[in-house]
Amino acid sequence: MKVMSPIRYVVVAGEASGDILGANLIAHLKILQPNAIFEGIGGPLMEAQGFKTVVPMDRLSVMGLVEVLARLIELLGIRKRLYQSCLDNPPTAFIGIDSPDFNMPLARKLKKSGIPTVHYVSPSVWAWRQKRIFNIKKSVDLMLALFPFELPIYHEHNIPIVCVGHTLADEIPLDSDALEARDTLNLGPINGPVFGILPGSREGEVSRLAPLFVETMKRIKQKEPDAVFLMPAANAARRVQIESILEGANAEAILIDGQSRTVMAASDAILLASGTAALEAMLVKRPMVVSYRVNKLTYAIMSRMIKVPYVSLPNLLANEALVPELLQDAATPDNLATRLLQTWRSFNGDKTIQAKYLNLHKMLRKNAGETAAKAIISMLEEKAK
Repeated sequence: MKVMSPIRYVVVAGEASGDILGANLIAHLKILQPNAIFEGIGGPLMEAQGFKTVVPMDRLSVMGLVEVLARLIELLGIRKRLYQSCLDNPPTAFIGIDSPDFNMPLARKLKKSGIPTVHYVSPSVWAWRQKRIFNIKKSVDLMLALFPFELPIYHEHNIPIVCVGHTLADEIPLDSDALEARDTLNLGPINGPVFGILPGSREGEVSRLAPLFVETMKRIKQKEPDAVFLMPAANAARRVQIESILEGANAEAILIDGQSRTVMAASDAILLASGTAALEAMLVKRPMVVSYRVNKLTYAIMSRMIKVPYVSLPNLLANEALVPELLQDAATPDNLATRLLQTWRSFNGDKTIQAKYLNLHKMLRKNAGETAAKAIISMLEEKAK
């Protein structure tokens, strides 16, 4: 009698947005494969689904070309250990979630060794470093893309790909009520405008953006004395970091532990770091200004390589400037304050942008976790024939 090997997935997610996608995917794989085992690198949401993480997820959470160099030896060591572990005990499949510079080289070696590989979240090959598509083809048996505009380049190179939409679009209601969100946060009566201030979840980006955003708050306060600022802290360490920055700048904000989406829904307008947060702000239908700063050398290198006119997901999805983007040297307190106030004041009267937000939300609703889980199982069944 043949003994069937247990279904075991090694999954690697390197940051908070990947933790969201990973948890949703694991939940749906467990429905279809109740005895499946999940391990690798993930965050608290994945762990809540029974996932076993072998390295804290925040060890992979680093942005920028120059910034990675300081952690290169550690990152290479983690990847080497994962590779050897997969060779010693081959999983049913390896699933890399975003973090392509970490996951793709690992997936390529594992695929060469005969282990099926999946990558969830397409690297931005349509935007920069387009020659990566050839390495992607060597690295993955299946690409799971979030957005429809990502498909053509994969079809052109005959790489299996499924557009699964985004789990946030499935979770977030089409209409988010601000008063309900404020009640959830126990904010009490508020007379002035409420601005959500989100400088990111990583230590590095908070250190770069929070001082800038706090100075922006002070400029806004001069023009809107009744303004209230909400700042979510991703974890206890970020809360201490933000508190220190606020104290040093002699500024005030209401700090919220986690609940960044509720903070967005409770806000009249949002200032945030570029990334998944901009997509989330679009899905809760709030006006926003997107900003980011990185190491100057990183920016100089990346700006020469990027082939698209936008960096924020709302603008990329719409293929137009739905939301203001103020990056690097353009991201000054005066500029950010002016644009955020302008955006807040004009948004309620601009039903066109609100309608575009809604249409994009509906487009991304594809039951992402279920669609991704079925695509993975289908790929594995096809390979087993």
